[in-house]
Amino acid sequence: MTRVGIIGATGYGGVQLVRMLLDHPQVEIAYLGANQNAGTRFADIYPHLGHRVRLTCEAVDPVAIAKRCDVVFLGTPNGIAHRLAPALLEGGCKVFDLSADYRFTDLAVYQQWYGQERTDQATSSTAIYGLPELFREPLRHANLVGCPGCYPTASLLAVAPLLKQGLIDPQSIIIDAKSGVSGAGREAKIGSLFAEVESSVAAYNIARHRHTPEIEQICTQLAGNPVQLQFTPHLIPMARGMLITLYAQLRDPGLIGEDLLTVYEAFYRQSPAVRVLPSGIYPQTKWASGTNTCFIGMEVDPRTNRVIVVSAIDNLIKGQSGQAIQCMNLSLGYEEMLGLPTVGFYP
Repeated sequence: MTRVGIIGATGYGGVQLVRMLLDHPQVEIAYLGANQNAGTRFADIYPHLGHRVRLTCEAVDPVAIAKRCDVVFLGTPNGIAHRLAPALLEGGCKVFDLSADYRFTDLAVYQQWYGQERTDQATSSTAIYGLPELFREPLRHANLVGCPGCYPTASLLAVAPLLKQGLIDPQSIIIDAKSGVSGAGREAKIGSLFAEVESSVAAYNIARHRHTPEIEQICTQLAGNPVQLQFTPHLIPMARGMLITLYAQLRDPGLIGEDLLTVYEAFYRQSPAVRVLPSGIYPQTKWASGTNTCFIGMEVDPRTNRVIVVSAIDNLIKGQSGQAIQCMNLSLGYEEMLGLPTVGFYP
């Protein structure tokens, strides 16, 4: 059995990890870390899991954790993982970071957008970007993985086939993104209060959202040329779920929807976490809720010669913890979707 530790176990990402790892046949949860809740039983924080989890949250000591765990998930705020990962790696652990600390190839970009000083280029350069659909083979040999969040995941899965095949003008990409409130985390924030978000939809961080350079980084790799795109996130009054609507200008005016459908089906043929929908069917967040599946639908507008791609995920699973487990499975040689939910509840 693989011994797993979770640092940041009491946040939304942490509790998703706990819930799914309980159903994973090849792992044992050996450690739950949460400095603010050290000494508190996990069951006292999440009573609905009390019949399955009898561990007590502990203080974070990387050296001690490495002696007890083979794999460690870091569900910490941005700026903390890079202080913990080196000691865990040195102790022989595989590390899967759910924050932004190990997603960037250029640490200067990270420092500019996240305001964190970094001096760990040597460690950071070994990290693999944790999107299995694009980096499956490198992930099989990874010891340090920077797992992308919900916005980059849904956006990149929507646009990757178009960029890889050179079918669109990369500078024409516009991403309209909508996320459930859980994407803001479990901390009490005015913008996440029920009275603030109920019956309201609002855009935020227009032209300056921190996931923009991350999305552009991977798009640039796919296109083979620098890509700048427009990304606008919105907060939707629901607990979980994410819907991306992506627009781009097609290079060939003769392309029709069926052509692109064939491209997407071929691109994701070996990707068990992506479902490309038939022509004329567009995904809904409810379909993806509670699953590690990304649903993708598309359409071509012959009037404007634009392609419109819609993707839907559960922001806490395929957009966070489920994807991290998917990466772990690949790194350990397990079946890619082992222990992960693929079918949600409806309605």
